[in-house]
Amino acid sequence: MPLDKPQFDGIGNTLISGLPLEFSGKGDFIALDRTTDGLFRIGENGVRQIASPKDGKVEFIVFADHTLAYVKSAMGYPAYYPMHPVRIERPVKAILMDLDGTSVHSENFWIWIIQLTTADLLGDKHFELMEADFSHVSGHSVSEHLQYCIKKYCPEKTVEEARRYYYEHTRREMKEFIEGRGRVDAFTPAPGLKTFLRELKSRGIKIGLVTSGLYEKAWPEIVSAFRQLKMGAPTDFYDAIITAGYQPARGVAGTLGELEAKPHPWLYAEAARVGLGIPFAERHSVIGLEDSGAGVVSIRLAGYAAIGMAGGNIEQSGTKSLTSHYCDNFEAVLSVIDGS
Repeated sequence: MPLDKPQFDGIGNTLISGLPLEFSGKGDFIALDRTTDGLFRIGENGVRQIASPKDGKVEFIVFADHTLAYVKSAMGYPAYYPMHPVRIERPVKAILMDLDGTSVHSENFWIWIIQLTTADLLGDKHFELMEADFSHVSGHSVSEHLQYCIKKYCPEKTVEEARRYYYEHTRREMKEFIEGRGRVDAFTPAPGLKTFLRELKSRGIKIGLVTSGLYEKAWPEIVSAFRQLKMGAPTDFYDAIITAGYQPARGVAGTLGELEAKPHPWLYAEAARVGLGIPFAERHSVIGLEDSGAGVVSIRLAGYAAIGMAGGNIEQSGTKSLTSHYCDNFEAVLSVIDGS
């Protein structure tokens, strides 16, 4: 994909290939002398700046005419991506929406599942995660959440063991939801979601739902939310639903999006390009909505403008300056779509 020239982001920030020109001087970013893998250093081979948001999940390498993003991986599969400048062109053609936190409030439920899994690994049914763990067990892939807990609490265990326990709990709880039972406080539609979705539909704006969760955990969550909203079948409403795929089982074909989940760009890129049929050349008419730092980076690396939603970990992660706008509610998002 071609790299664009430096430009303005529409809200007053001078950009160098999609990043504020002095982004490492902002409080949200930490200036670095070199990338973690040692491939790039300040002052060598045209590198002008290297910096990372506070959560350290991605590192930006700034050159005179382009920027690279180094996405680190707890699973041993990091990757480099070009950072594209973004802007919002109206009329907006599509909105890509995150599931957990943005569309449905469910973080506490999934943190509970991570806690149950870690308790199984430890053989301690009374185990509880600490508040300091919460930002590390939400917003990224399941495998990265589990890897964090293993490293901290039970380093002798493996991610494969943890995933087995995790999906035992997940399948049990999801079966309860599909059959009309389950924790009543697990999945709550975000305030104003129904009105927002209907307004997008009335304007002919395509809607894509994007989640790093596997289908077997994401689908019951979506169904539960739509039941509460009395909106019918999600597949009759969304123009595209992109999940991280299916958990592979012995002898059964499956796909797994754990290694390329957010903050990698692929889920959002697939939602727009494959799910909605919008080519990269028309990317400025697409907006992504996210409440997590990993999700904001994912949207930006896919080449789309990101609107940050309050209530998640965007500010804590240090990625707020990567958003084009930061909104408290869906009504404010509609104002951005209108350009007002």
